[in-house]
Amino acid sequence: MTLSLLEQPPEDSQPSGTGTLPPPAGWPAPPAPAVYHELIGEIVKTISPHTEADPVAILTHPQEFMLLVGDSSRARKGSSWDHVRRLITTIDPSIDQRILTGLSSGEGLIWAVRDPTAQDPGHSDQRLLVIEPEFVSTLKAASREISTLSPTLRSAWDGRPLAILTRTAPARATSAHIAVIGHITQHELRRHTSQAELANGYLNRILLIGCRRQRLLPEGGDPDPLAGTGLTRLLATAHKHAQASGEVRLDPDARELWHHAYRQLTEPHPDRVLSQITARAEAHTIRLALLYALADGQRQITPQHLHAALALHDYAAHSAAWALTGATGQPLAEQIHAALRHSPAGLTPSQISDTLKHNQPAGHIDHALRALQAASRATVTQIATGGRPAQLWTATSTR
Repeated sequence: MTLSLLEQPPEDSQPSGTGTLPPPAGWPAPPAPAVYHELIGEIVKTISPHTEADPVAILTHPQEFMLLVGDSSRARKGSSWDHVRRLITTIDPSIDQRILTGLSSGEGLIWAVRDPTAQDPGHSDQRLLVIEPEFVSTLKAASREISTLSPTLRSAWDGRPLAILTRTAPARATSAHIAVIGHITQHELRRHTSQAELANGYLNRILLIGCRRQRLLPEGGDPDPLAGTGLTRLLATAHKHAQASGEVRLDPDARELWHHAYRQLTEPHPDRVLSQITARAEAHTIRLALLYALADGQRQITPQHLHAALALHDYAAHSAAWALTGATGQPLAEQIHAALRHSPAGLTPSQISDTLKHNQPAGHIDHALRALQAASRATVTQIATGGRPAQLWTATSTR
């Protein structure tokens, strides 16, 4: 798909207070103003000046499967959730019991939304919002050979019935509605993104959202910026309407726009990794459009909802490009690149093996180094020794 469906806005187009921090070099341009549509946009604009979190991080809580990518605590990924949790639990107190943390196994996820049976009360409320502040642990768990987490999450995103097929504790979840919001650093994402996860569709079911610290608030902000605005009441009304909305369709104008956008969204990106990570662009976009329509209390998706969805997905695509351009899809290569970054003078293959505590065969190390070289993230020179010349590898990217 193309990464520029929409013209990028100027830096000051996003809602924010005064004194915003400048973006780091190479940071993706902020999303188009269309993402801050109507009621959702007003809520974000009201909260935004009272937190150091990125407005787009506030916006994307909670919408399907999202992964907020930033630099550890400095990105303020976690604080973007605080006001949103207060808002949604005020509107629907029952959801508070359906917000969990700790994605470690597919069995555990299914157990949290399992159907009631004659022997087991299960969960009559099969909604689940998983907040995973250490999503790198989820990537590690999903990569284990016997793990069922990746296939279970893929099925959950697809809306398929989930099942644990064991003799001792069988369980099914036929009507689960699961959303996942994860937090990760760019370095962790690169290091733990493997070719298997790119190929099997696990990661392209997750929208990557770049987020950063937006401002400095040494005395904090208003602990309840929505108080007295009436926005909570308006969202509560939209929530109630959405529960009885039934099937939501595109209106005629939105359908025409969708046919045009669909062709662009299905175009593969020339970068292999980015092409894989954005392979479900059209599915994500129509889901986002549905969410915008429901937040507006509408029974039809209009062009405005579709424009908002396209703008948000466009930002996700740019975020993926920022986070993963040049990524090898090889965890070992990313581990070696991290070691090279911490050794500006360079490392020989023997020194790299020492860094890895001799846990990797020489052939695997050479393959990983060649992958970094092909991605223009490492260079090699020959250095003279007392005998045969040695290779000296250095990192060419600080990302």
